[in-house]
Amino acid sequence: MLKRKYILYTLPVIGLFAALFIGRYPINFHEVFTVLTGIGNQSGITNNDYSLIWDIRMPRAILSILVGGSLGISGAALQGLFRNPLVDSGILGVSSGAGFGAALAIILFSSTFSIYLSAFLFSMLAVFVSVRVGKIKSQSTTILLVLGGVIVSSIFSSMISLLKYVADPYNELPSIVFWMMGSLSNASYREIMISGAPMLVGVSGLLLMKWRINVLSMGEIEAQSLGLNAKFFQLLIILCTSLATAGAVAVCGIISWIGLVIPHIGRMIVGNNNKDLLPVSFALGGVMLLLIDVIGRVITGGELPLNILTALIGGPFYIYLLKKTKAGVWS
Repeated sequence: MLKRKYILYTLPVIGLFAALFIGRYPINFHEVFTVLTGIGNQSGITNNDYSLIWDIRMPRAILSILVGGSLGISGAALQGLFRNPLVDSGILGVSSGAGFGAALAIILFSSTFSIYLSAFLFSMLAVFVSVRVGKIKSQSTTILLVLGGVIVSSIFSSMISLLKYVADPYNELPSIVFWMMGSLSNASYREIMISGAPMLVGVSGLLLMKWRINVLSMGEIEAQSLGLNAKFFQLLIILCTSLATAGAVAVCGIISWIGLVIPHIGRMIVGNNNKDLLPVSFALGGVMLLLIDVIGRVITGGELPLNILTALIGGPFYIYLLKKTKAGVWS
């Protein structure tokens, strides 16, 4: 299992390099290697080749790995924390909050940065409200947190519908619908800088708390008996997953299924130990979204939104996982 784990860690690097020469514009392995390293015959290399690799495909591949990895590791952490295989990174209202924030910014401001900022702020607001709703008399349980997230998600979803109803049907409404479908078409180094900070902070925090998630997955009473401040680390893990997920969805829209399916694949490979599961989920999530993005770019003459492909691939694959494992990975 040790060798298998380290092989998985290399997949994002391999996928990043492979994505640079896959697309509708033909470019071969030698040209990619020459552009990246400056070694070899550069007589056949054009400015378009440099621009295609460094300005279009490279930032898109990096962003897809960061987004997919953040969603994958967040889903794994929350499934362990809540001890629920049906939990994903949007359970606390992050996705619906981000959708409302983006829709509001599209109607009021329409600038790209305002959409990112509004989506991020409202996604964090949704998590804060979910946590507050889940507290009764200064006490909270994982069930109450999930219920709070469901309530907040429902409220924000209805508010999104309201914004769609009042939006301009020729300009604003198509932008809102397209954003909700998820896309990396605007990927650039600027987007990586904007969204990378919260994603890296959230992912780093989760990796530092791997063994604490193992303890919390046994239950609050057991965690406290082992000397762990269960309430504090519950909130800290929720904060880290929210930062990672909010940074991801703010820059590329709502992407479903990655945070739900990837942790189950990771458990089939490395087991339930979050010390191995969390980094493997990040690697698998990054590679999965990178692969889906490549498929969306080359399968048609246009570009298919990510959420369509993740649902079409993730749904049947999740059924296959359930049939194959019979939920045995949670035994």
